[in-house]
Amino acid sequence: MLNDYDQETNDFYRWTVEYTVDEISDLINEKLKDDFGRITDLIPLERGKSGRIWKLKIVGTKKTFIIGKELEIRRALSESHLLSSAFDVEKTSTGFRLHGKGWGHGVGLCQIGAAVMGQQGFKYDEILLHYYRNAEIKRIY
Repeated sequence: MLNDYDQETNDFYRWTVEYTVDEISDLINEKLKDDFGRITDLIPLERGKSGRIWKLKIVGTKKTFIIGKELEIRRALSESHLLSSAFDVEKTSTGFRLHGKGWGHGVGLCQIGAAVMGQQGFKYDEILLHYYRNAEIKRIY
């Protein structure tokens, strides 16, 4: 169905990432280039209307820090970046489990879906209006 658009991700809708305390501590210390010590908690402080976290408190044994940008949160908690910042944090006996939803920034257009629609012959305006109903496309220059 997706042709060659993205063959690395099996599930775009619901996903789970699990880290031991050592893994998440090493990852955050490396990504944020600071020494937080062992990470003891990840606390979502604020979410946008779509449910995506846009303020996350990282609590370590040596330092506490608040990240206030969606993409920076995604980058800090993954080798590359989490699929989305729409996730819940579950503390486990060995670390943390992140239960996420979706893939992207949450602005309403699915890049894979748009690519598939294009492959199926839909025109750009049909694709845009599919995702942004009642929008108007017009030349402004």
